[in-house]
This record gives sequence, C-alpha cells and structure tokens, in this order.
Amino acid sequence: MSRLDRSLIASLPLFDGMSADELDRILQAARSLRVSTGSTIFEQEADAHSFFVLLDGHVRVIKTTPEGQQVTVRYITPGELMGIAQALGRTTYPATAIAVVDCVVLAWPGTMWSQFAAAFPSFGANTYKTVGERLQDTQMQVVEMATKQVEQRVAHALLRLISQRGRKTEEGIAVDFPISRQDIAEMTGTTLHTVSRLLTAWEEKGLVKGGRRKVTVVEPHRLMVLAEGRSGAG
Repeated sequence: MSRLDRSLIASLPLFDGMSADELDRILQAARSLRVSTGSTIFEQEADAHSFFVLLDGHVRVIKTTPEGQQVTVRYITPGELMGIAQALGRTTYPATAIAVVDCVVLAWPGTMWSQFAAAFPSFGANTYKTVGERLQDTQMQVVEMATKQVEQRVAHALLRLISQRGRKTEEGIAVDFPISRQDIAEMTGTTLHTVSRLLTAWEEKGLVKGGRRKVTVVEPHRLMVLAEGRSGAG
C-alpha cells in the first residue's frame, strides 16, 4: 500500500502541535478507507476494533435506546474523530456510525489509541477535548428533550446544524449535507409527522425552505426567537 501523506492530517485541529515526524509515525499505522453512502462504519455494542478520522464526507451517529428507539446523537464532519471507545474506557462502540454521503476515513487499530495518547501528548489532549465537548452536547440534548417543547427542540436542532455545518446560499444558510425530515425527527425525539407539520408551517412563514433531503434556514434570527420560546416569530 502506498504511504499516506502527512498533508492529509497536518491542518486538522486534532493534530495541532505535532511535528512532521510525529505525523508520519501516526500515519504509518493508518489505513485509508472509502465508505459508500448508507454503509455502516461501526455498530453499537460491536467490538471496538478501530478508531477513525473522517477526511471527507459526513457521518450520522445513531444510538438505539433500550426501548429500541433510534436517536441521532450527532453528525460528524471532516477532520473529526469517531469510534473512540477507548478514550471512554470502553471495549465496544457506544453508537452506530453511518455514511450520509460517500466518505473517506482513516482507520487505526483500537489498541493503538492508548499508545498514541502516551507517545503524543497533544493528540491525547485533543482527543479528551473532543470527548468533553461531545458529552456536553449530549447533556444539552437530554436537557432539551426534558424541558423544551417540540417546536423549540426542532428549531434548536436546525440552528445547531447550520452553525456547525452550514453553507451560505442565495436563499439563506443550507445544511451542507443531505438530511431528511425523519433524520430531524430522530435528532429531536419526536415523530416524522410532527417535524413535517412544523417545517411546512415555517416554510409558509418564510423561516425555512425545504427540498428533497435539503433544509435551508432563511431567517436564522426568527428561528432563534422560536427556539428560545419567545413570541414574535410569526
């Protein structure tokens, strides 16, 4: 297999502060994989054989509850780590990762995570920072589910998506990957029917614009007013 070039990862925040030699050593143990749209990268509760960095594409992370409900916990974008069960002290994956579009990922054996963390302190620190941010996000989602009305939850979810993965267009800020109404329902703990009803009402008010697996936020400020539960968005 041809050697992977350090330029693949040199600019990623995860590898900040690492020398060219360190980057080369990390890449020596990596495999480059192409994952087609809809394919599973790893499955919840399966043996955590590898951890990954997404180089290109978008990945949806899904958790199945004990009751069998599927919840979308986050979307992974290029440059992000995923499958880092070892950093959580686990031997199995806590969720399932599915390619939203065709993806390119780098994979390392799961057993190497602790070696990397010990040998490259900045890599370990950046990984724990990622874990901390995700736990905070998850906690915020749980609080929203418990305390916010459905309309507020859906508005928050769309605002989060465009702040993290938005692309400016003539119509507004578009979510920069294919996303369905069912996906939004699974992010917000509600039903497809409810999401469809809300988005249709918001389209009529000019807040958002929909399409096949597309969402564009036309009026972010008015959506923020809704998300905060204040009046005046109509």
